[in-house]
Amino acid sequence: MSADDTLARLAAVIASRRGGDPERSYVARLFAKGSDAILKKIGEEATETVMAGKDGQREKIVHEVADLWFHTLVALAHFDIPPEAVLAELRRREGISGLEEFAARKAAAREQEHRN
Repeated sequence: MSADDTLARLAAVIASRRGGDPERSYVARLFAKGSDAILKKIGEEATETVMAGKDGQREKIVHEVADLWFHTLVALAHFDIPPEAVLAELRRREGISGLEEFAARKAAAREQEHRN
């Protein structure tokens, strides 16, 4: 079983909670509250991930990253973006220097600014 399969299965479960009863499903409750609540939760989980990293405790880091990834998948579902889109972007970047990728994004942003 690959990580892609795990993410796809989890994304399917999350998507199935859309429109569900917020009293019975945490994910349905997040969807009902909207993007601000979902994005706030990602911010909280990102902060907790940073703090776990500072503590250097492997188990805590894994737990917090799992929470961060989960809530990120909720956000992707909220915006109708399948995890495969993110995985495809990661595959596209594979083998490209992070510095090269950053420079390319900056150049693309500058080009977009000139068009507007």
